[in-house]
Amino acid sequence: MMNYTFVSATILLILITDPIGNIPIFANALKHVAPERRPKVILREILIAFALLLTFMFVGESFLRVMNLSELSLQIGGGVILFLIALRMVFPPAATTEGEITAEPLIVPLAVPAVAGPSALATVLLLVSQQPDKRMEWIGALCVTMLVSAVVLVSAERIQRIIGTRLVVAVERLMGLVLVSVAIEMMLRGVKTFAMQLSAAT
Repeated sequence: MMNYTFVSATILLILITDPIGNIPIFANALKHVAPERRPKVILREILIAFALLLTFMFVGESFLRVMNLSELSLQIGGGVILFLIALRMVFPPAATTEGEITAEPLIVPLAVPAVAGPSALATVLLLVSQQPDKRMEWIGALCVTMLVSAVVLVSAERIQRIIGTRLVVAVERLMGLVLVSVAIEMMLRGVKTFAMQLSAAT
């Protein structure tokens, strides 16, 4: 089991929600929205994502029981998802113009899956299932994460002008490299725990 602190959980959630990497997604989805309206849309989508992730924090244990899932399978599965997400951050797919949004987006694709994607949902489930006694710390970490995402995304155009598109991409890939390490550590710990359980059973 990986023991997280408030700080490490906050950093992990920020890496997973990837506000820097979401800048191009939000910019593309909001380019048909009036500039003065964009901050309100961004804050609304962040609040929706926050509500969804917070809900998963409280129903996570019940969800695991209903689906008959163990914490170990969630840890290994979460590690695999994080690894795939991290690879997309390091090696982003080619840009496409298909499915361009012309109306004001609602929930999809900004709140879900850009912010509250499968990896973020799996992570909050993992945090609560492994250390339920720290639930208030995880809620605090989620609040800080959503605040960081809101500040970054509301300031996205200014950030792009100041640091440039190349540096935005470089920062996202650096975050992806860190997340790869976190994902591998999660999988290794899960496999090690499984091997210990297997050896104990035999």
